[in-house]
Amino acid sequence: MRRVLKVSLASALAAVAITVVGVPTAAHAQYGSGQQQQGRPGQTGRPDQQQREPGEQSDAPRAPRIAPLSRRAAAGPCPYVKVLYDAARYVELTGDRVAAANVGFTGEIEGLVSDCSYQSDQPITVEARILFNFGRGPQAQGDGRTYRYWIAVTERNRAILAKEYFDLPVNFDGDQTATITQDQTIVIPRAEATTSGDHFEILVGFDVTPQMAEFNRSGSRFRVNAGTPAATPPPAQ
Repeated sequence: MRRVLKVSLASALAAVAITVVGVPTAAHAQYGSGQQQQGRPGQTGRPDQQQREPGEQSDAPRAPRIAPLSRRAAAGPCPYVKVLYDAARYVELTGDRVAAANVGFTGEIEGLVSDCSYQSDQPITVEARILFNFGRGPQAQGDGRTYRYWIAVTERNRAILAKEYFDLPVNFDGDQTATITQDQTIVIPRAEATTSGDHFEILVGFDVTPQMAEFNRSGSRFRVNAGTPAATPPPAQ
């Protein structure tokens, strides 16, 4: 079923309405690794040094697994579209120490591409494609989890104009990992024709707890299926 989510909020500063319309498209697949973020523009960033526990993710380059969007005509620059580093990963941990054996459900925003279109005094329409990777660690209970993420529109480096939350049900179907791609459309009316796209910034992130945000800020990382046993190779013939 096609699902459309819509919210309209007013900015007290710019006196414009922000509408977020989400039409998700989902496809499940099993990946051993994800991809580095790509597209125009958008980066998660990372600390210069990271300490890893056994089972944590390496920084080795990975092949892109997100399809590009069709190019659109725009009268000026597009809004900046980024993944917020503090909310780029979702890692459930149990126990009193950070270890692969204590990992429950996990998620990571692995890719983000975007483009925009606007002419004259028309609203700015931003098309964004988000690639999520999910995993089940040894402490995960059940075969499914509903994750939550958000999209926020801000005046660049200033106030938040609108923020919308999206629930993302994931069924692992007995597997340890799952991948979902979602397409989102963000419509930003402009106060006047001279307001260009780079006046705005669009941020994407998981709905995380303060503890999860601190874990992300520390630079610690786990594979999406951290703590699960590796596949046993077939015996030699």
